[in-house]
Amino acid sequence: MSLGGKMATKISYINNRENCNTTRFLPNSAIRFRDRHLLIDFMLLLRLISMMKVERAVRESDHQTITAFGFALPAIVCDFSSSEGNFLPMAPWVAPIVREGTFDPTLIDAIYKKQNITIATTVFALGKYTQFLKNFLESAEQNYFVGFRVHYYVFTDLPELVPAVKLGEDHHLTVLTVASSNRWQEISLRRMERLEKLIESQLVNEADYVFSLDVDTKFYGRWGAESLGRLVGAIHPWYYKTHHDWFPYERRPESQAYIPYSEGDYYYGGAVIGGLLKDVYQLAKTCKERLDIDAAKSIEAAWQEESHLNKYFLYNKPSKLLSPEYLWDDIKSKPQEIKIIRFSHVNKNYYEVRPNP
Repeated sequence: MSLGGKMATKISYINNRENCNTTRFLPNSAIRFRDRHLLIDFMLLLRLISMMKVERAVRESDHQTITAFGFALPAIVCDFSSSEGNFLPMAPWVAPIVREGTFDPTLIDAIYKKQNITIATTVFALGKYTQFLKNFLESAEQNYFVGFRVHYYVFTDLPELVPAVKLGEDHHLTVLTVASSNRWQEISLRRMERLEKLIESQLVNEADYVFSLDVDTKFYGRWGAESLGRLVGAIHPWYYKTHHDWFPYERRPESQAYIPYSEGDYYYGGAVIGGLLKDVYQLAKTCKERLDIDAAKSIEAAWQEESHLNKYFLYNKPSKLLSPEYLWDDIKSKPQEIKIIRFSHVNKNYYEVRPNP
C-alpha cells in the first residue's frame, strides 16, 4: 500500500474511533461536524466568541476587513484599537489563533487523551547545537504534552553527545545519525527532506501527529492538546505587529519561494511545524521539491526552508495558528499582549554555535 493509502487508512480509523468520544462534549447541532479537527476547532471558536465581542474583531479597519464571503489581508495579528493590544481571535479564514485564555486546558486534554494518540517530535541537533538538547528535553518533559504519548526523534551527527534525560511515562527518544555539514544553511535546507523521509519510512506506523521544533529553544509553560490540528503554524514573534509588505518573504521571482509584495497574510516561524502526518508530509514533500528546483538554479531562498514554509502556508492555509506565546525569543522583552511565554529561542552567540557565518 502507498504512503497516502496507509495514512488515509490510519487517519480514517482514528476518526471513526473518536466520533463517539468527542461528540458528547458538543451540542446536538454540532454533531454533523464528523471530522475531529472541525469538532475541536468549533469548540475553540465558541469559546473565543464568548470571550470577545465579535463586532470588534471583525469590523473594518485599516488593518483588517472580513466579509461574509471572503477575507482581506490581515496585515497584523493584534487589534491595537484597545489599550491592551489584544490578539484577534481567529484568522480571516476562520482558523483559531491559540493563546492564553482561549481554551480550557483540562477539557481539551481530556478530549484528546481519549483518542489514545501519539505525538512524534523531531529536533535537529548537529554540530555545536547538541549543547541545546539537555535544556530542550528537560524543559519539554516538564511542559510538553504531559500525560500523552510522545516520541522524540533527534537528528544529530554527534550521537554520543545526546544527553541521558529522564523521560516521563510513555515518552520515548530515538537518535537518528546523519551526516555533518559545514554550512548551517545546508542543515536548514535538509530539514524538509529528512522530515519527509522519516514520516514515509517510520512515523506512518508509529504516530498520529508530528511536530518539528528547533532545538535551540526552551519550554517555559504548558504546551498541550490545544496546539493539535490538521496543519499548524506558529506566528513569528518578530513580525506579528508588522505589515505584510515588510515581511522577510523571498522577493525574487525566480525562486520557488517567491511571494510578491501584494500578497501575504502572516509570517510564520520555521521553528514550529505541526499537524497530522498526512498534512505535514505533503508540506515537507512540496517544500523539498521546491528547494530542489531552486538548488538546480543555484538559488537559496532568503531564509531557507522558512521562506518555502511561508510560501506553502500562503496557498495552503493552516487550520490552526499558534500565537507568539508558542514561539518567542529570549532576547525580546514580553509585551502586555503576551500573557505567557510557553516556548522560546534561547539567547546565544550565533558565531560560536554555527559552523559558518
